Amino acid sequence: MAKPLFRIGAVLNAPSPRPLDKPPRAVVDLPRPQRFGGMPLLDALAARRTSRDFSDEPVNLDLLSELLWAANGINRDAEGGRTAPSALGGYEIDIYVLLATGSYRYEPDGHRLVLAAPFDLRATTGYQDFLSYAPVDLVFVADLNRMQDVPARQRESFAYASAGAIVQNVYLYCASAGLAAGARGWMNRTALAVNLKLPTGSTPVLAQTVGHFARTQSAR
Repeated sequence: MAKPLFRIGAVLNAPSPRPLDKPPRAVVDLPRPQRFGGMPLLDALAARRTSRDFSDEPVNLDLLSELLWAANGINRDAEGGRTAPSALGGYEIDIYVLLATGSYRYEPDGHRLVLAAPFDLRATTGYQDFLSYAPVDLVFVADLNRMQDVPARQRESFAYASAGAIVQNVYLYCASAGLAAGARGWMNRTALAVNLKLPTGSTPVLAQTVGHFARTQSAR
């Protein structure tokens, strides 16, 4: 029997999903993102860094829209190309957006959020204290069913490469927009898979927290 490409551990000490204060929206249509301006690339690279210093101030919908477009949005409308590369154009990474108002899956085609779970699942994306209050947690989920043209032994490494490109896009956007960001691979994948009701063949590979800095300075 072939070994699974992803190893998912038992659900241990996973926080319970938080109920919401009010029913979530089934679909959130995001504002049209800006495709110009911002910090010059070399300046953004110089400013790029990981932070664990977040406030609980919400990220408004305009910023969230630009963040998700920068992460893996469509930048070539005629051919459906994305801002992040993917081997053989499989685009196997889905971005799940975990907010205080619900947990959503980003759909690049319609540039919108679709409800995945009517709970606040931010605290299930890792083990750091800030996950309970930082406003946005992104979970990058690999769907191996979209990778039929990639040899089975290479699918895991290809999926991590795709997710890594998206993570860097998020970092650079956050550097340009003055937001804090922190990526990690240490998370409870089983809890996330269960709570997000991920289909067979899909698993979280990386996560990234985004928000405003807790202090007035832009970084430590």
